[in-house]
Amino acid sequence: MGIYLSNPKTEKSSEDGENQRLRYGLSSMQGWRATMEDAHAAVPDLDACTSFFGVYDGHGGKVVAKFCAKYLHQQVKKNETWAAGDIGASVQRAFFRMDEMMRGQRGWRELAVLGDRLNKFTGMIEGLIWSPKSSDANDMADDWAFEEGPHSDFTGPTSGCTACVAIIRDSKLVVANAGDSRCVLSRKGQAYSLSRDHKPDLETEKDRILKAGGFIHAGRVNGSLNLARAIGDMEFKQNKYLPAEKQIITANPDVTTVELCDDDEFIVIACDGIWDCMSNQQLVDFIHEQLKSESKLSVVVERVLDKCLAPSTAIGEGCDNMTMILVQFKKDIQSNSSLDDGTSPVAARASPDSTESIQKDELS
Repeated sequence: MGIYLSNPKTEKSSEDGENQRLRYGLSSMQGWRATMEDAHAAVPDLDACTSFFGVYDGHGGKVVAKFCAKYLHQQVKKNETWAAGDIGASVQRAFFRMDEMMRGQRGWRELAVLGDRLNKFTGMIEGLIWSPKSSDANDMADDWAFEEGPHSDFTGPTSGCTACVAIIRDSKLVVANAGDSRCVLSRKGQAYSLSRDHKPDLETEKDRILKAGGFIHAGRVNGSLNLARAIGDMEFKQNKYLPAEKQIITANPDVTTVELCDDDEFIVIACDGIWDCMSNQQLVDFIHEQLKSESKLSVVVERVLDKCLAPSTAIGEGCDNMTMILVQFKKDIQSNSSLDDGTSPVAARASPDSTESIQKDELS
């Protein structure tokens, strides 16, 4: 079964929005892939002083990405640590909560209701085309409750997704990431990576995978998944003697906090379909150039997608689904943070594009 189309689908689902603190534009495109498995959430007013943006890149199907786009930001806000002001703890808990919610009869039913085709013989959920809308992201669901039913023993979906989210409250930016989607900050035109790609060959990831009873073959976990962290993929999370953060694949996100200042121009959150084609700095430079003549942010994003799209599937890069959110800060952020001393925007946690990633010990 081929994974590529004979001609790419270049139609785009785009959106723009703003409030008094920021403006954003986003777009997603199926491209050469046979199905579209990305989803996203853009909630500029999660509460009176907080904005939420997330990109979810599905693999093995799109249903988990859709589930996260609908529910993850809701769970961030519902966690008890949110009211206490601990955004990092609330978003970390929300990542784990996605796996919990997708189990059992209620989880099975919700995954099916999201619009994917259910194979009645295997119980597997098969992805169909779906374009997320802001209205989906803003629907606040009732508290999750366990339901009895024929699928009460459902352990969760075998498909999964990456998750990279950015939460902006006043002058604070919190980024949480599991997988290889990425968030990059532009400060005075310099790109700073605020997330790290979780690949199986990273020492910390490899160590956890092996200790949990997994193996790595040809750069893939158990010869299958080329990611070390993801939401879903429940077949890799079945060790009953280990906590969720120590399973072969874990939803545990790296969390990075940045104090924003007036030098900060924008952030980009995008799936690996973008980063396969452009480095952090190349993308920041391209956006800066486009903003000289284009004020509508979704149009700038659409131009990025077109630039990354491969002319044919023979190349490899540029053949993936592509989703990107561009968030531009309005210039009223007040902060003491600066780059005058040559430090990064995360007080030595993040590194410029020459390094491309953040070390784990710098995030803890």
